Amino acid sequence: MSLTNNPDVPAANPQAARYPSLQGRRVFVTGGATGIGAAVVAALARQGAQVAFVDVAASAAEALSQQLADEGHARPWWRAVDVKDIAALQAAIADAAAALGDFGVLVNNVASDDRHRLEDLTPAYFDERMAINQRPALFAVQSVVPGMRRLGGGSVINFGSIGWQTKNPDYPCYAIAKSSVNGLTRGLAASLGKDHIRVNTITPGWVMTERQVRLWLDAAGEQEIARNQCLPDQLRPDHVASMVLFLAADDSAMCTAQEFVVDGGWT
Repeated sequence: MSLTNNPDVPAANPQAARYPSLQGRRVFVTGGATGIGAAVVAALARQGAQVAFVDVAASAAEALSQQLADEGHARPWWRAVDVKDIAALQAAIADAAAALGDFGVLVNNVASDDRHRLEDLTPAYFDERMAINQRPALFAVQSVVPGMRRLGGGSVINFGSIGWQTKNPDYPCYAIAKSSVNGLTRGLAASLGKDHIRVNTITPGWVMTERQVRLWLDAAGEQEIARNQCLPDQLRPDHVASMVLFLAADDSAMCTAQEFVVDGGWT
């Protein structure tokens, strides 16, 4: 059983696939304390990976780290970082690499889908949204690539969203940022591929994280899920984490410049 009340980190599934290549692999995750990020950190740690992550939610980060240690896994390295501060993000990546070794996998997960209206936008708010949802991914890649080259290859996993693809009207800045993720993936895949570094996008659907349920899920939302998803079950963070494991492992050795959609058939 899970040793905390974190609904985004379910108990380990004994029937889940095992990836031997993830044993000891060093992975850096942005936004790893809650939501999809927490499920990703837990899934990787349970595979035997050495995980480092950053998040602004220090108490949640410590609780997750303690939970995984109590389960018998290596305690993740973590630091409280606001990813809008690129210098702090890159310093955390450098310090984590100094402690653990070069990272073979980067998971660019951090995001904030706060709702906003076109009529209310200001240049400052736009810049703040891009500073969370767009800019950190590029500079995190910049930080890990030298280490991946030393390792002889690696995997960069960028997170997109179906929100802009389904024309969600509630967050134009988020839509701009997330629509650019495929551009980042495809724009880097050829140049980094020469160094055996794979770059892919995971595009989740409406994932029922604790935050999504608390803020956005209502009766109308449940009807929207039933109407649009091909599969009737709720999409959970661990469903997305399973795709991360595949792309982080050697099993996806010839997958690059691709978008992997995990949305229950919504799009």
